[in-house]
Amino acid sequence: MAVTYNNLYLDIRRRLKQAGYPGANLEARELVCYGSGKSREAFFRDAQLYVAPEIEEKILSLVERHLSGEPVAYLIGEWEFYGLPLDVNESVLIPRVDTEVLAREAIDYLRFLGKCRVLDLCAGSGCIGLAIAANVPEARVLLGEISEPAIRVCRQNIRRNNLTGQVSVMTMDALASPPRTLGEFQCIVSNPPYIPKADMETLEHSVKDFEPHLALCGGEDGYDFYTAIIRQWKDVLVTGGRLYFEVGIGQADTVLRMMRAEGFGDINVVQDDQGIPRVVYGTLMDEI
Repeated sequence: MAVTYNNLYLDIRRRLKQAGYPGANLEARELVCYGSGKSREAFFRDAQLYVAPEIEEKILSLVERHLSGEPVAYLIGEWEFYGLPLDVNESVLIPRVDTEVLAREAIDYLRFLGKCRVLDLCAGSGCIGLAIAANVPEARVLLGEISEPAIRVCRQNIRRNNLTGQVSVMTMDALASPPRTLGEFQCIVSNPPYIPKADMETLEHSVKDFEPHLALCGGEDGYDFYTAIIRQWKDVLVTGGRLYFEVGIGQADTVLRMMRAEGFGDINVVQDDQGIPRVVYGTLMDEI
């Protein structure tokens, strides 16, 4: 039976909602667009046209894979973050709306600094650093990442968003001391791995079985990366510079105390849209 693009979209949306997917509207549209090779504008324009059988079959195959747990972002190979289109694959975490809180807080601060250097440590897809660069033209951003496949994704996203003159990427191990030749930064941002090792097996199937464990597990208690970055990477932060972290549920107070113990002041905690403490940031103070 012939079906229009709009009816196919509505049917997929219904199936995803019944399966408990909170982003059913967006995911249904993205699957139809990708499977048909249409842009979002073309999808809306052609909503009442009939779908060719082979295209419908391709789209429904993608839907079945998603219902089996495979994230839409990996199925279509891209996702949006802070208004930027980004390439993603199984070597990087899928950019999430929660992380936009971190990007927003850093952008609001950096807009008033003028020329500055920013380090996005544990960069993954580069989403945070790229959002900063796109919104703070005078910022020069360095993406630091240990995974070579993730670094390739960073490079793709730098080119895709025409930010080659403003953003670069470098291999870095956040658990080690920073290279001596790195120079200084006015701001460091990081969404590090923060899931405790024991909690890894309790993650949702779509996360545990598809997203990279290297970018998720933060050690036995989840704080390995916070400890290393706060203690060691403050050495490349100018006095008066800021360090911004994304944190997991229940981690904000501990990270705040860790930062205070290492010489950070004016420490703030920012909630995400669900009221969960999601970002902790502070200023590196003068040593007394």
